[in-house]
Amino acid sequence: MNNKTEHEMDLMKEAFEPVRKRVDIQAGGLVQHGDSIYRITEVLDFDSIIATEVETGRSTPLRINELSPVIGDSVQATEDIDEIADKDWKIAQQRYSAIKPLLSISMMKRKNVELRAKEVGVDVVTLYRWLQKYNAIGVITALIPQKRGWKEGKSRIPVFAEQVIDEVIKDFYLTNQRSTPQKTVTEVLRRCQQRGIKAPHPSTIRARIGKVTEKQRLRGRGFKEKAKNKFLPVPGSFPNADFPLAVVQIDHTPADIILVDDLHRKPIGRPWITLSMDINSRVVTGYYLSFDPPSETSVAMCVAHSVLPKDEWLLLHKVDAEWPVWGFPNTIHVDNGADFRSNNFQQSSLMYGINLEYRPVKQPRYGGHIERLLGTLLREIHDLPGTTFSSIKDKEGYNSEKEAVMTKSEFETWLVTLICKVYHKSMHSGIGMTPLRKWEIGIFGNTEVQGVGLPARPADRLTVLLDFLPSFRRTVQTFGVTIDGMTYYADVLRQWINAEDPETKGKKREFIFRRDPRDISAVWFFDPDLKQYFKVPFADQALPSMSIWEYQQAREAIKREGKKSVNEHQILHAITELRSQVDKSKEKSKKARRSSQRRKEHEKKISPAAPLPPPVLSLTMPQTRFAGLTDDDIEPFGDIG
Repeated sequence: MNNKTEHEMDLMKEAFEPVRKRVDIQAGGLVQHGDSIYRITEVLDFDSIIATEVETGRSTPLRINELSPVIGDSVQATEDIDEIADKDWKIAQQRYSAIKPLLSISMMKRKNVELRAKEVGVDVVTLYRWLQKYNAIGVITALIPQKRGWKEGKSRIPVFAEQVIDEVIKDFYLTNQRSTPQKTVTEVLRRCQQRGIKAPHPSTIRARIGKVTEKQRLRGRGFKEKAKNKFLPVPGSFPNADFPLAVVQIDHTPADIILVDDLHRKPIGRPWITLSMDINSRVVTGYYLSFDPPSETSVAMCVAHSVLPKDEWLLLHKVDAEWPVWGFPNTIHVDNGADFRSNNFQQSSLMYGINLEYRPVKQPRYGGHIERLLGTLLREIHDLPGTTFSSIKDKEGYNSEKEAVMTKSEFETWLVTLICKVYHKSMHSGIGMTPLRKWEIGIFGNTEVQGVGLPARPADRLTVLLDFLPSFRRTVQTFGVTIDGMTYYADVLRQWINAEDPETKGKKREFIFRRDPRDISAVWFFDPDLKQYFKVPFADQALPSMSIWEYQQAREAIKREGKKSVNEHQILHAITELRSQVDKSKEKSKKARRSSQRRKEHEKKISPAAPLPPPVLSLTMPQTRFAGLTDDDIEPFGDIG
């Protein structure tokens, strides 16, 4: 008999195990579709592949957005980042530092591994094993010391086979003879047979050939001067941004437009845009639009939007366009703001193998690419009603608040349309083609460029978002857990009440909680035994949903009344009173309307991890300036260099 209460069953629905494995969309890779396992034989485009079912051998076309990773027996990184013991994290970082120089080598040779093994003082086989573990998942926690219950993957390519592939690529493929990939595969199989080595699958060999960079290919095949001229750094270029997602820049700016609230359609002020772009292709990889000032949350939302697929995001905003951009960048380049220097952002970036680079102080040229893009978008905003323009001279005689007509939802639909239908498809003087075409060439290649292949797709949206959201370490008391003075409780916490730290006897154990500041009515608790997250709500169910900013306003209001301590009933009363004041003054106060609209936006609970909650799907979005544009309409946009 099931003794679980209805409340417990509801909580279990909101429990999930973090999945950090990625869907590797490369020829020869294994993927899952439904209950079947397939091996990819050909990547057709950004949407589809041809794959062969492993059991039956039948080939079939599959949609990329319907694929999932093959979990099987491979090592899984299911820990919360903050749950990893300091000693294990230190070991994982040391191992990552050991293999990091090798990760940037497109065509890695055994001598590269041997040299690096000698430099760091470990066995060559050990270094190969660390590389395989990291590449299997793409996160640094794959390198923490193996615990009981973890299982090694069973499909490791023998080291000697790796050596044969490297040899053949070097002395057979990368020569003036310019042998074809098929002949190179045959030569690998021949040498393996000759030496009595189990040969790797032909698709594996082709995948390695595909990782040879254009520069290496040109040099090795007798085009040394062409390679030298093509890859010689030029003034104004960004260092190392020579392929898609090599470097992504992120920055914030207030949008040059006054928006109106949804209810009264009266002015509430300017929103903030956090934007990320790929330096190599200049495509926009993601953004975050909010009335909240830039913060760690803005960065988390933008990064999550950047690395996740955009299909559902386009459906959310009813924009009929393509935005085939996803994947984790090698490097994120940012300024020196506190929101980019938070410990959680740095640790989360390291978790996913993302190198953080900060703009050199007093050297603005390193931020030029993202700033030019923001400038391009802002100039387009200047044609919208309610624009604030970018200078007092331009604004002369124009009343921005009086002319304002667009809500945040309408403006965001316009922004997505602008990015996908106009900016991505307009000639860019800096790259000599459109950003979308540059992205396509960087991924798939052409007669002159060897593409890097489709980026791996994150298997779980919510895991990515939570990994970048703020975290807290707290003990569990009899009444639950307290964060910022607010108490949370669910039955899943019961077994951890007053739990002792297994490492330090006598001291209470701290657990990991993560929270979306836009809605603090619940937190995510990471159960260290089950390796799952559970959603834990306010202990007092009478409390309404609220953002951290609204909560802080309520606390300040209570303190102004002279009360030293703040309890939850006072918070409830204060928020009710504040909202009542806002409701009464909406018609006459821009600040009140802005506060009301901020609350409304937070209550939608839309995020890159869950872009399509049911209520949003029923909304009818208004037409915007660029709605319904065709490719023929793009020409007037002109050059955007």
